[in-house]
Amino acid sequence: MQHMRILHICPTARLDAPLAPESLQYLGHRIDRCGPDGLPDRASESPEIDVVIADACLDLSLAPRITELLAEARITAPVIVVLGEGGLATASAKWDVADLILTTAGPAEVEARLRVARDRHAASSYDGSGAGFSGGAHAGVGRLGAEGAPRGWGPVRTGRGPVGTSRGTSSSRLGETGDGGPWNADGEPMIVVTGALRIDETAFTAELGGRGLDLTYREFALLKFFALHPERVFTRDEILLAVWGDDYFGGTRTVDVHVRRLRAKLGKDLENAIHTVRNVGYRFSADSVTDTDSEDVTA
Repeated sequence: MQHMRILHICPTARLDAPLAPESLQYLGHRIDRCGPDGLPDRASESPEIDVVIADACLDLSLAPRITELLAEARITAPVIVVLGEGGLATASAKWDVADLILTTAGPAEVEARLRVARDRHAASSYDGSGAGFSGGAHAGVGRLGAEGAPRGWGPVRTGRGPVGTSRGTSSSRLGETGDGGPWNADGEPMIVVTGALRIDETAFTAELGGRGLDLTYREFALLKFFALHPERVFTRDEILLAVWGDDYFGGTRTVDVHVRRLRAKLGKDLENAIHTVRNVGYRFSADSVTDTDSEDVTA
C-alpha cells in the first residue's frame, strides 16, 4: 500500500481530539492536523499533500467553506468531508468537495475513498475537469455528472415528469436562479420549487399555486427540509436534528405535531405528500399528491 500525506482539518479547539474517522489512524498514512486558521502556513506544503480531510462532525459550517479556505491558502488537493449520521441531511453539491464519509467508516472504506479521491484529482489535473462526489452512496450528488455533461450550476431537478406540471408536482427545481445561487450558509439553495410549491428563504415565504401559506418559522423550516429531500425516508430523530438542531432537548413527539399542522395548512392539494412510514418516520413525495395517506401519525 502506497502511503499518502493527509492534511486533517478540524476546529482548532479539537486538535487534541481523536481523529475522525477513527479508522484513519490504523492506515499508516502521514497525517498532519491543523485548524482552519492554520491553513495559510501550509501553502508551501501543497504539492506534497495528497488528500485533505475536513472534520465537520461538530461544526457543519466548515463543510460549505472548506474549498474557499483552501483556495485562499493556495492548497490544491481533493477534499473529503467527514460527517456524522445527522449531518448527511445537510450535504450539498455546492460544497464542491470530492467525497463525503461517515465518521464511523471502517479502514477498508476510508482507504478506498482516499485512493479514489487522490487518483481522480490527479487525472483531472491533466484534462482540466472538475471533481465531484465519488460513486457509491453519493453518486450523482456532486458536480461530476455523466461523461461529457455540462458542469454548470443550472437548476437541479429531482422527482419525475416535465417541469411546470401544475397539480402533479412531478418535478423539483432547486436553486432555480441558476449559476451561483442564491445559497445559504449551509450550502443549501434558498429558493426551492417543486411543482406548484415555491419556497423562498430570501423572503421567508411559501406559496402553493400562488396561494401564500401562513407558516411559523419551524413549519417553514420543516417544509423546506422535506422539499429538499424528496422520496427519502427520515426518522423522527433525524428530522429533529436537521430542523430543530442538536441543542433541542424535547422529544420526537414535536415532529408529529408539526407535521400534522403542516399537512392542515397545505390543504387537500398537497397534504398527502407527507407520508407516514410506520415505525420509522416520514417521507415527502410530491409526485403522489393525489394518493390517499391512510396511516395516522403515531408517537
